[in-house]
Amino acid sequence: MAGRVEGKVAFITGAARGQGRSHAIRLAQEGADIIAIDHCADIDTVDYAMASAADLAETERQVKALGRRIVATQADVRDMQSLKDAVDAGVAELGRLDIVCANAGILSNGPSHELTEDTWGQMIDINLNGVWRTCKAAIPHLIKGGRGGSIVLTSSVAGLRSYSGVSHYVSAKHGVVGLMKTLAQELAPHSIRVNTVNPTQVDTEMIQNESMYRLFCPDIENPTRKDFGEASAATILLPIDWVESIDVSNAVLFLASDEARYITGVALPIDGGALTI
Repeated sequence: MAGRVEGKVAFITGAARGQGRSHAIRLAQEGADIIAIDHCADIDTVDYAMASAADLAETERQVKALGRRIVATQADVRDMQSLKDAVDAGVAELGRLDIVCANAGILSNGPSHELTEDTWGQMIDINLNGVWRTCKAAIPHLIKGGRGGSIVLTSSVAGLRSYSGVSHYVSAKHGVVGLMKTLAQELAPHSIRVNTVNPTQVDTEMIQNESMYRLFCPDIENPTRKDFGEASAATILLPIDWVESIDVSNAVLFLASDEARYITGVALPIDGGALTI
């Protein structure tokens, strides 16, 4: 039985671990070949360690173990040329491009008036400008292919509501939703669909770190994962602490597949009901 994205090629940013790796594996399970990039270096305005070259190699290993092809490259969504080179090389080797997952992102926190210009600027440059650069690098290949396509941008519930302590993140993720809606209008004549996924807290390194524990548990001197889980659960309607990467990946797969052939311009929450609280 053919997979749901059999024979297609997906370009995924931030693919070395977390949601990005999960998206790569889930799409590969359903028949896609993968163009994967990740910066694989730490960022000085972020309090947790970023993915490594070894992480990206592990994503590559897992995709190949599924019998799918993958072109994995270290590239930075802040660098237009490195993105273009990675996409161009991937398409040259794999022969086409059908799916784009602009997933790369960072998270930091602090009161709006205490954020440094570097902290604000890095957030916008990676989480919003980087999404636009990803699309700019990929869209010409989608149009040239003449087969339509699906672009899935990673936003957040923070792209649909506000949260204290992360105004730069909220601003970037709202911007991603606006970008998605405009791209959906612009690319519809080419049968290219554009949507966002908008998850609540996802159990990855982005939230499982001391800085986030302290943001959610300000009254606890040394908050633990368990403390954070209890605080996180209070923001979600269903009886869960957070969602898993696979939950977001399944939504990405749906939006990338022909099952969603007439769905475009949609912000899809994967939030356990967080937006209803």
